[in-house]
Amino acid sequence: MNSMSSAQRRMERERRLAAVLSLLSLLPAHAVAADGPAPASAVESELTPELRASIEKGMTWLAQHQASDGSYGSLSHYGPHVGITGLAGMAFMADGNMPGRGRYGEAVDRCLAFLLTQSSESGLLAAETSHGPMYGHGFATLFLAEVYGMTNRPDVREALRRAVRLIVNTQNSEGGWRYQPVRNDADLSVTVCQVMALRAARNAGLYVDKTVVDNAIEYVKASQNPDGGFRYMLHSGGSAFARSAAGVAALQYAGAYGTDEISRGLEYLVRFTPPQEQTVGHYFYGHYYSAQAMFLAGDRYWQQWWPAVRAELLEKQEPEGLWRGQAGDEYGTAMALIILQMPNRLLPIFQK
Repeated sequence: MNSMSSAQRRMERERRLAAVLSLLSLLPAHAVAADGPAPASAVESELTPELRASIEKGMTWLAQHQASDGSYGSLSHYGPHVGITGLAGMAFMADGNMPGRGRYGEAVDRCLAFLLTQSSESGLLAAETSHGPMYGHGFATLFLAEVYGMTNRPDVREALRRAVRLIVNTQNSEGGWRYQPVRNDADLSVTVCQVMALRAARNAGLYVDKTVVDNAIEYVKASQNPDGGFRYMLHSGGSAFARSAAGVAALQYAGAYGTDEISRGLEYLVRFTPPQEQTVGHYFYGHYYSAQAMFLAGDRYWQQWWPAVRAELLEKQEPEGLWRGQAGDEYGTAMALIILQMPNRLLPIFQK
């Protein structure tokens, strides 16, 4: 990819600074982390000219492949999907766009409009094509929480309130969730999706019973294996990269910095520092959470992980601008863009 000229780089810095200032002016006080966005110098060192060009290509592709109803997922075997739509919306927001504001503000607005039409009276966010809807519900609720925290729109608050209520009411006795909105079972992967959604909703100002979050965190802790990784369900399963990354990130967001569980989890994840000779299962899901885990850990973890995952994702990008994902190209592209834009520090959920 061609490098930017000095004038182009200067214009890009000015655009991003304007995006940060615009975003911060609209954020309520509770949505801004204590340490705030990163200094411009930190962003500059982590977002190389090659990466900026890659992101721009990816954003263009993603915007061009949004369905007329605002949804994403039609290029996958799922069909229109609330989770993929929510992730795409967050990919645009990670660049400083908001509903109706920014270069891709209209795309964010359409993502939001689609999700609001899929909000049922029960609170479940799911398109007609959804199977095992709690995955999608978790990601879609996270997106609504991020939007509400930046806009305070009453219609978004109501959909978010119902979505949170459904999560709370379907937590099982172990403290977790699974594919269906019932209390029968739980697994780590779906549970972490709900934990992230609840945290974002609480950050945006909605009431979330502390006991619900505490029970979920205890479930995550109980899922850790002696090797530092995490198993799929409480009573069975070995460790694997993707769910272990999710487990570590969930504990960090719960405030468990510097604990033995976090330290062992991070050391387990380091084994999977890109590039890997073998294909990593659930690649984008795993790197979505591992990038957050390493970013929150900071220091040597982020300094080692970020250049490695950045290089690997740049290599995986197709010439048209997309990334191929297990759940479809829209999913892969949205996930890659969220990961690659973490140095922007613009999404409140990714703040410490």
